[in-house]
Formats: sequence, C-alpha cells, structure tokens
Amino acid sequence: MMKRIFLVAFLGFVLFSCNQKNQVVEDQVNLPKEGIENKEKITSSIFGNYVDAGYSQKDQGYDWVAVMVKPRTDQSIFISVRSRADQKKPTCTFDAIAYLQSENTYEVSNDGKRIIFAFDEDQIQIFTENPADQDALYFFCSGGATLEGTYSKISEALDADQIDPTLFSKILNLQGVGFNVSSVREEGITKLSIFTFGLKEQEYNETMDLIGEQVVDAEVEDLDSDGSPELVVYTQSDGSGSYGQVYAFSVNNLKSMSQVYFPPVSENEQINQGYMGHDEFALVETYLVQRFPIYLEGDPNTNPSGGVRQVSYKLVPGEAMKKFEVDQVNEFEK
Repeated sequence: MMKRIFLVAFLGFVLFSCNQKNQVVEDQVNLPKEGIENKEKITSSIFGNYVDAGYSQKDQGYDWVAVMVKPRTDQSIFISVRSRADQKKPTCTFDAIAYLQSENTYEVSNDGKRIIFAFDEDQIQIFTENPADQDALYFFCSGGATLEGTYSKISEALDADQIDPTLFSKILNLQGVGFNVSSVREEGITKLSIFTFGLKEQEYNETMDLIGEQVVDAEVEDLDSDGSPELVVYTQSDGSGSYGQVYAFSVNNLKSMSQVYFPPVSENEQINQGYMGHDEFALVETYLVQRFPIYLEGDPNTNPSGGVRQVSYKLVPGEAMKKFEVDQVNEFEK
C-alpha cells in the first residue's frame, strides 16, 4: 500500500503490533524504497519546466501538456502536470510528491501503482513500473489522453495566457466518500477549495483564503478508526522559512464533515525549541507525523545543525471539535 511505502520513504519507523499499543520505534532510516538503501542526492539541474511536442505549435492552436518540477527535500520533489486551458477544459492535471529511487529516477505511488519519472539530460519520461498498470496514467487526463510520454525541458516560463491556472488539484476517496481539493491564486491570495461527494446528508463545499501559503499535498485516512475518513491538507508558507501548516477535516458518521484543530508548533513548548519551519508531514497508519530540522543558536536558515525532530500526533475528541494531540516526540541525528 501507498501508506507503507511512504512510511519507509519519509520516516523509516515501524509500528509494534503484538498485543500492545502501537508505538513509534525511536529509529530513523533513510530508505526511500523498501529494501533499497539510497544515498543519492537530487541533482538541481532537473528542476524546471518540461513540455510535450504540442507546445512548439501552441500558437497554431495545438493542445499541449507541461510538467513542472520543483525542489522539496534532498530525497523528494514536487511534480505538477498542467495543460492548455484557454480553448477548452484542461487535458491533464496532476500533483504529487515524487521520491528519489536511484540517480535521476523518482517514484509516485498511486493506489498501489508505481508511476516513474525518469530524467535524462533535458528530458523527463513518465511511465508505470509495471506495464500492466498503464491505465493509472489515463486517470489524470481527459479525452483518452495520458500522462505517459517524454517531455523536453525549456528555459523560458510556460505561456501564462494558455496554461491552466490551477495551483493544486487532487481527488481522493476512502470509505465511499470522495474529496476534491484544489487551489488557485487570486490577487496574491491562495484560495483553497474543498468539496465532497458521497456524504449521506450534507456535502461539504467551502473555499477559504490562505494568505502567504500554498497547498503542497493532501491525504485521507480513518485516523480514529470510527469508520469515517479524515481529510488532511498540507500547506507551506511563502518565503525561505517554508513553515508548514495542516488543515484537517473529519467526516461525521459518513453524513457530514467538520474541521479538526491542529495545534501550532509555536504554542507547544514540548516541540518548539529550535523550530524554524521546513516541515514535512505525512499520514502513517493512524498517525499524523511531522518532521522538521532543529536549529541551534547561531545556525543560518540554510544550515540547521541540531538534527531532526519527529512528532507523531493522534486524533482525539475535543470540546468543540476533534483535535490533534502530540503522542510521541523523537529526535535523530541529521
């Protein structure tokens, strides 16, 4: 499953099972793929914009698809696929975090199927690890189009008048409930839109303004094992600090959905010492896990020297709403 692959890639911790409460083992292993140790680092030359063959004929009205590659950590990158949207609905839309598997090869796990992003000089090739899983690449496109193919890097910015303006888009499903999460930028403000499909009584359809933030990912899981899922949206602040934030929502008995409280790190003395942003978040089993570098006095923003702090949160009932509560805190050498 995607969760177990991500458990190894992001955290490297396991959960005890035998007749005892699940606990995070105080150990960290940098294994982006099960059973394979990876000490490669991301090559910055892969960052940029890649386009299909149609882009060179965009002025003649041809449709086109582009892949945008942005930095995230030393073991992962942001992948965004956008297409022309000025003449018709976008052909392909895809957002994901891809993890380094080997030199210049990255992977996204989607519904148990592994999508590969292979970089070679000024090109990126997208395909599935298992050829029988090619149908996964059609899911994110319309009209019979597919993400599969080879895209060439360009030095200039993508055509702003033609490209789909959606900043983030992801559709998630769990326990019969669907979630459509998207964001756009209007007048310097990120507008996060969330709507559900499949709730029995009242669908959730809301848009909120995020000032100085951008959406970077979203996940779903039944975090309190009550038979209804939770939606968790991760954002990152603009600027060099890259402070992370969590916007969470809980489905109520498959009927409606309400917001969940996530406590700011700055307000928790148990974990805020040496905190200066650069967060990573993930759902692992029934935990929300946060990871960030620890800054010692005098450390520049670009070079924290205090190791890594890993915080696991559990979802618990609150007075007015459900909330996340710190369950364990572990620290590791960098």
